[in-house]
Amino acid sequence: MGTLELLPNHVLLLRAHIITYGAAADEILTAYIRSEIETMWNEPQAKVLFALKPTRLQFSITATYNPQLSPEEIFNNTDPANNYFRIEEFVNGNISFVDALGSNTGFFKKENLYIGSTTAAHEFGHTLGLPHPTDLDLRGKGVPGIMYPRGTIVDPEYQYDPTAAAGAPGGTMHPMYRKVTPEDVGSLQINKLRNEEHKDWVMGDFSNVWHDDHQKFA
Repeated sequence: MGTLELLPNHVLLLRAHIITYGAAADEILTAYIRSEIETMWNEPQAKVLFALKPTRLQFSITATYNPQLSPEEIFNNTDPANNYFRIEEFVNGNISFVDALGSNTGFFKKENLYIGSTTAAHEFGHTLGLPHPTDLDLRGKGVPGIMYPRGTIVDPEYQYDPTAAAGAPGGTMHPMYRKVTPEDVGSLQINKLRNEEHKDWVMGDFSNVWHDDHQKFA
């Protein structure tokens, strides 16, 4: 989830604030998550059509580690820039997730957040409303976009094991090869926002879900 503001010189600024909590969260990991999201989503230097004009979409991501966060703070949140993620070693289903497309809450498995994993940037795409693509066979189509999930079939150089047969163990996409593409940015459908003067726009909607530690129920 995030807010959009139209700046001079045909720039749209998308602001989002990441707030982390949980036993596996800390300031260093939170800073990494912030950096990955901002760097990857700005990398394509993409332009979108807005008010019938090519407009640069720029991402400004901030983040805070809040070990004292309470459920009430999330339940009562009214700031559309805030996105809350619990981080733990153990997650039901063994994978990071958000609560819904276009939501502002979710749960990260720490193991998924290694340097270069692209997990934070992928899940951020979900908070802006982007789903997984339906065609998960990318052979012959080059670098996988950021929204492709684990298990996607790709060219050998993008697999966990380049020598493995497609779809066999090791023969699916390694997430570290995902990139944010201009097509990913275009999928945000910024052009559908109404062009109103002096107005901030919101991407996504409030889920405001507090997550307990899954280990308590394992």
